[in-house]
Amino acid sequence: MRLLLSTSLVWISAMISASAAAEVHDHLPAYAEEILKIGPFVVTNSMLMVWIVAAFIIVIAQLATKKMNSIPSGLQNVVEWLVESLYDFLGTILGKDLTKRTFWFFGTIFILILFTNWFGLIPGVGTVGWLLEGEGVDHHDVFRPFLRGGNADMNMTAAMAFTFAALWFYWAITENGLKGFLAHIFAPKGKFGGIMAVMMLVVFGFVGLLEIISILFRPVALSFRLYGNIFAGENILENMMLMGGKWLAWLPPLPFYFLELLVGLIQALVFMLLTAVFLKLICDHGDHHDEEEGHSH
Repeated sequence: MRLLLSTSLVWISAMISASAAAEVHDHLPAYAEEILKIGPFVVTNSMLMVWIVAAFIIVIAQLATKKMNSIPSGLQNVVEWLVESLYDFLGTILGKDLTKRTFWFFGTIFILILFTNWFGLIPGVGTVGWLLEGEGVDHHDVFRPFLRGGNADMNMTAAMAFTFAALWFYWAITENGLKGFLAHIFAPKGKFGGIMAVMMLVVFGFVGLLEIISILFRPVALSFRLYGNIFAGENILENMMLMGGKWLAWLPPLPFYFLELLVGLIQALVFMLLTAVFLKLICDHGDHHDEEEGHSH
């Protein structure tokens, strides 16, 4: 109880500090902003946030696996519960063999998206930074925050979505073979003869082209879905802060913070689920293979 109270006081004081900083905070832009440049390499505030999240996940993983015990306790128990729950959940979607092969990606993408979403809700993210001064500064863009929600940057969501798209093609072809992959998309489903077979070839050829277009648009849809939800949530929180004045700016967004915690979890789950289902649809033969193995035993 004492820990919960002290945590709440720290959180509220951080919110008050963030609300004071919000007095000079301009609108949240739709793009990440440059905070550092090392030669030709530009570091944005969203990149810095993702690096912090990645470092946090790596440190937690290292601490949890430093001294592995057969009867886990503490941090090891929490990490093992999370990994095992994700593995079993994906197993019900992808099947045993495909989950074993692809869990490294789906498990990582869920954990990364989840903690990136939650870290973006820490008071001070997007509201602590510095003022831009000098000639040529746009009066609509005078504040530069140190940190920005990682998934409120289209570059981040697009990178994850297009990485999955490349892996999807690799897994689909290696699971089905090139011939089986093309047949899965273009070949008629069922047995036909005579003129009906010719007609079905034309129909399924057209359907296959539509399927190819759908496959190519999947990473775009995944990118915009995650980006849009997280960016919209950050905008809501910032607009709510403006309603409370200088000292009570932390109060109006308080209910929305708890809602955004849930949204962050849901969006991580949705991204993982959609990518897993997309892979399962192209590797559908796995079900029959598993059933045959079960009958043989």
